[in-house]
Amino acid sequence: MAQEPVGIFGGSGLYELLEGAEEVRLDTPFGPPSDAIFLGEIGGRPVAFMPRHGRGHTIPPHKINFRANLQAMSQVGVSRVLGPAAVGSLRAELAPGSIVIPDQFVDRTWGRADTFWDGPQVEHLAAAHPYCPELGDLAEARGRAAGLAMHRGQTLVVIQGPRFNTSAESTSYSRQGWGVVGMTGYPEVVLARELGMCYASLALVTDYDAGLEGSPEVKPVSHQEVLRVFAANIDRVKALLSEVVAGLPELRSCACLSSSTPFPRSAS
Repeated sequence: MAQEPVGIFGGSGLYELLEGAEEVRLDTPFGPPSDAIFLGEIGGRPVAFMPRHGRGHTIPPHKINFRANLQAMSQVGVSRVLGPAAVGSLRAELAPGSIVIPDQFVDRTWGRADTFWDGPQVEHLAAAHPYCPELGDLAEARGRAAGLAMHRGQTLVVIQGPRFNTSAESTSYSRQGWGVVGMTGYPEVVLARELGMCYASLALVTDYDAGLEGSPEVKPVSHQEVLRVFAANIDRVKALLSEVVAGLPELRSCACLSSSTPFPRSAS
């Protein structure tokens, strides 16, 4: 039996991870995805890669067709997804350059199509533990073995974007005890789980969001600074993705599939 491809959403800087990539364009019942899927290999393991924001980063976070993206991944046989992304830190110990593997999320977005179950059949996803512990454990172990600053047990708060937080918002989120803030982590994770997929976020900290309370020397984030820090750390993200893909067991042993009633992959 041929191996299922591992799905990866990310930026254009991750293209070169793939060996012998083939571009595949797909239609979905939910409209067009962000871009084609690139089918290739990492270390001999099949991988399906899609640029989350499209080539050239032309799609802002609130305009991403997350349902089409996940449906397209399912159409090529993906059952496990890795979602690298840039995030801002809400805590001093989560320094720029470190990688956070969230265990929880808080949704602060609005208007995004965030379920496949639009009726007439209705299902309710069990989302108490939305991220795959098997993928998270593997990523953490491989990252620590490579000497990376890895963090678990954190909550990702997902904001609408494309603007960054105000200082008041950032302070409020920090006081809630949440760890990092991003714009694309939701609804990607829950849509993956509605399709019966495992999902893990590999969140690269690029900044301290709108600054840290009580630390006026920490400057608020800018788009240019996010790009600079991400570019400086992209090789480490690539290396970690390669390690995780190579280390995946052939069969899933987590409970991700059993926590949902998978939406039919061939739905139209």
